[in-house]
Amino acid sequence: MASVAIRDVRKSYGATAVIHGVDITINDGEFVVLVGPSGCGKSTLLRMIAGLENITGGEISIGDRVVNNLPPKERDIAMVFQNYALYPHMTVAANMAFSMKLRGAPKDEIDMRVKRAAEILDLDPYLERFPRQLSGGQRQRVAMGRAIVRDPQVFLFDEPLSNLDAKLRVQMRTEIKELHQRLKTTTVYVTHDQIEAMTMADKIVVMHDGIVEQIGTPLELYDFPANQFVAGFIGSPSMNFLRGTVRVNGSAIFEGPNGIKLPISAPASANGRAAVYGIRPEHFTLADDGTEAEIVVIEQTGSETKVFAKLGGEEVVAVFRERHQFEPGEKIKLKPDPKLVHLFDDATGQRLNT
Repeated sequence: MASVAIRDVRKSYGATAVIHGVDITINDGEFVVLVGPSGCGKSTLLRMIAGLENITGGEISIGDRVVNNLPPKERDIAMVFQNYALYPHMTVAANMAFSMKLRGAPKDEIDMRVKRAAEILDLDPYLERFPRQLSGGQRQRVAMGRAIVRDPQVFLFDEPLSNLDAKLRVQMRTEIKELHQRLKTTTVYVTHDQIEAMTMADKIVVMHDGIVEQIGTPLELYDFPANQFVAGFIGSPSMNFLRGTVRVNGSAIFEGPNGIKLPISAPASANGRAAVYGIRPEHFTLADDGTEAEIVVIEQTGSETKVFAKLGGEEVVAVFRERHQFEPGEKIKLKPDPKLVHLFDDATGQRLNT
């Protein structure tokens, strides 16, 4: 196992810069998720760690070695791809053993490592099958088994669950996290799915347009997003945003669209400041002293009720765990918890309240 240090790493294709000076420290044994929308640079960064993309500037270290100029096979990493990348003419056992055979490892060692990986991943019954005889989840486990057999210092996962159905994705999330807890191998995992990031990561790196917006634990990012982008990206349904002005005259309020007034906690120095008011859907309650909203759409998921409503003419979503018999067009009164409100600067998007 090893730590990974990414220092001022940059990547350009000709005159087009796609990674702009990224700094990330990944501790030994840590499970770190790179998350962000398509085109943010997360897969490019992963491929630079793997050695599949050249670095334009900066430095990447794995353990105590700078690996900028090392080919992938000398970096002691193992990568699991989105499309499994299995050899269709080889059995499961042969696929898992292939990289060890290329190294010229002794047969006894190869057999021992394949057997160990198969036991960890419950692949024993499938070792003599071919990839075409397996389900998507089983194929992904074979790809993971091939990585385990190599016993690398670092695992790299590039959106490995994207091709699976929703139920299988949930199952595989648990299996990958359990695997990490068992092996304790440093892991860098790329996904665009913030639910995957929240449920699997020890530490999340949120990327956007080739820069790192914020690094932290899942709950740090959820409770204290550094800016409006992180606040809107982390959480499902995403945070509600309303533009308006902070007013402090004894007590503080937020004057939002069409003159609605919402409770906040803000210092006197914020008076008159243009801001964006952020509130997560689950932090609304129904209260007689709340602000009137008109229901547009109701979604019942069984465990919760999602209510899409117009608040001050802007659409917001509220989530309730209790069962409610709402109807479209009905008026309800929504009250946000002022202690859980997020304020962002209207111009820069940076967080204003601590």
